[in-house]
Amino acid sequence: MSGALQGKAVLVTGGGTGIGTGCALVAAREGAAVTICGRTEATLAAAAETIGAAAADGGSVQHLVADVTSEDDVARAVAAAASVTGSLDGVVANAGGGGMIAPYHQMDVAEFRRVLDLNVVGTMLLLKHTVPHLAAGKGSFVGMSSIAGHLTHPFFGAYPVAKAGIEQIVRNAADEYGQYGVRCNAVRPGFTATEIMELIPKDSAVYQSYLDNTPLHPLGEVEDVAELVLFLLAPVSRWITGQTINVDGGLHLRRGPDFSLFAGDTSLPAPG
Repeated sequence: MSGALQGKAVLVTGGGTGIGTGCALVAAREGAAVTICGRTEATLAAAAETIGAAAADGGSVQHLVADVTSEDDVARAVAAAASVTGSLDGVVANAGGGGMIAPYHQMDVAEFRRVLDLNVVGTMLLLKHTVPHLAAGKGSFVGMSSIAGHLTHPFFGAYPVAKAGIEQIVRNAADEYGQYGVRCNAVRPGFTATEIMELIPKDSAVYQSYLDNTPLHPLGEVEDVAELVLFLLAPVSRWITGQTINVDGGLHLRRGPDFSLFAGDTSLPAPG
């Protein structure tokens, strides 16, 4: 899709690493004026340099520090992204993450709420502040879910709940804002080679469980996810909305990974 986003403005949250950087890079490569945001200046600056080197056909990149759990930060990031071209045509709600790995009877409530706040509330705030811009140009909003949003991930705590929440946000938003020409979809990455997944030892049962349950080998790459996001941002997907699309090598056909290695003693205490 050469030049698919030429003249468009795109905002990517969590754009300093991994899938976020990959999505921003392909958007800039396709001619978009890209804004990335995240919580760490040095990481964002390094990512912006990489993205800028790939930009073509009018593509560009700018970065700013912003926390998606802060409504003021989100509003500021949206304004900055729209200021480049005077509009905002695409949004990738990529900022998110997991937390405590433990069975629910051992879960820290504050940690559970933190993960929901980052993923679900962060996505909602981004939607809240970008929809007026997207409606002006019949734009596209893409949420970042996970295979954990629909496959059980024992001991993953708030993360599966949060990702399922993101999927329902985009479904509701697609219904609410379709009348304005706004498209809202999400993607579900599987086991993808990112910095976070490098934390899983390659000789562990957890890593092997991912491989055993993924029909297509090897692991997915960031580009596999980014190209799907590009499709959903581009006009070629103009009649697709309210969808959550797997990009997981077929992992959704089976079951989630076994994370008991990281959960410690999961036995229930005696009652009383």
